[in-house]
Amino acid sequence: MFAAVAPSSSIAFAVLIFCFVLVLAFEFSNGFHDTANAVATVIYTHSLKPVPAVLLSGSLNFLGVLLGGVAVAFTLVELLPPDVLTPPNGNPAIAMLLALFLAALIWNVTTWWLGIPCSSSHAIIGSLLGVAIVNSVTASRGLGHGVDWSQVWSVLRALLVSPLLGFFLAGALFRVLQAVIRDDTLFEPTEGKPPPWWVRGLLILTCSGVSFAHGSNDGQKSIGLIMLTIIGIMPAAFSLNPEVSPASLPAIVGAADQASPLIQKYGDDEKAMAVADAGRISQTLRSVKAMSEVPDAERPRLRDAVYHVNAQLKTASESKAASAADKTLAKKLHGTLHGAVEYAPIWVRVLSAVCLGVGTMVGYKRIVTTIGERIGKRHLSPAQGASAELVGGVLIGTAGFSGLPVSTTHIISSGVAGTMAGSGAGVQKQVIWQIILAWVATLPATIVLSGALFWLFSGG
Repeated sequence: MFAAVAPSSSIAFAVLIFCFVLVLAFEFSNGFHDTANAVATVIYTHSLKPVPAVLLSGSLNFLGVLLGGVAVAFTLVELLPPDVLTPPNGNPAIAMLLALFLAALIWNVTTWWLGIPCSSSHAIIGSLLGVAIVNSVTASRGLGHGVDWSQVWSVLRALLVSPLLGFFLAGALFRVLQAVIRDDTLFEPTEGKPPPWWVRGLLILTCSGVSFAHGSNDGQKSIGLIMLTIIGIMPAAFSLNPEVSPASLPAIVGAADQASPLIQKYGDDEKAMAVADAGRISQTLRSVKAMSEVPDAERPRLRDAVYHVNAQLKTASESKAASAADKTLAKKLHGTLHGAVEYAPIWVRVLSAVCLGVGTMVGYKRIVTTIGERIGKRHLSPAQGASAELVGGVLIGTAGFSGLPVSTTHIISSGVAGTMAGSGAGVQKQVIWQIILAWVATLPATIVLSGALFWLFSGG
């Protein structure tokens, strides 16, 4: 459908603007879907009213996005094959962007409407995989070459292990609080009135921690997607990292030169293209004194070249035939080259944070009710909320700075379930099964949906 659209045409520009609106809508839905978990306990226990709670959460989300780096953003982007990120015919990646955003947004809104805590991380990862798989099939490449399964398994392991850790650690922390603190007000539902001041302070502190951690992890996901879109709209302005200093250019040139023999030795069926691209990187950057001097027409091509070379370096770093020294070198070169394209302007981070905050303000009530009332057989107590959020903040924050995407929704909801089990109150099995079913169904559903949309939009 969009395969024949000219890169510089008004149709391409209009569709890319629509994609930009879609990614903002996805981040907005992430706000009322995922960020609502950060404010659920502080609102439900009446420690803060909704408006100040959301303003506090939004501010700390912003700080998390600002200080959390972009590792998670580009971990997700690298799930896509280079020829999807940068189509070889020069067209903008319209089909990919539309399929990604529509599939993830449809799933997010549907599960939110049903009041089921479901992961926006799962939704976007499933959408990325659907595009990658269909691209591999249509390009007649084996799934082993067309999909970076090592990256996929790394992401999925984090998504699987983190809720289990949330359940057991939050349950254990709740039991510790029971043994140490002798104030019953901490362990009983608040029944419509605020808890004591020190309990409120504890819950506000844990809400702040989860909000900051959420920004440092989930906020980054949309940063990567926003960057993909604005690069399609204005490739000359955003393809390359303007923060690369002139002193860093020789290192990037050297990395490109060293990459060629490694790719030649350990690359897959696209190694010849990557070797040529390594030469393009070296030749282009040798001819300039600063990244800003790269000609506008060459900027998107140079970015494409970096992604092709890095895809083959990842193949080399995972090759069974490669020595330990060659694997280490391939990873080092990958990191050096990635610095030329891995960045996010401050306005993109601010925009992501604003969408998260506004989304939380609009749609928090459904998720707050589920977290506070429907997971356990009794309503949430302040100690349970604090335990779930303290553990959640640590897990989400650690994952954010390590570059692994995790689900705020599943960590917090599993943490609440762990405290309910730890208190002896028990959990509502029907709701837990709904959450588990959504967890299991999200990946296949979004893979199929985004894959079908990508096939349709790319002309089958």
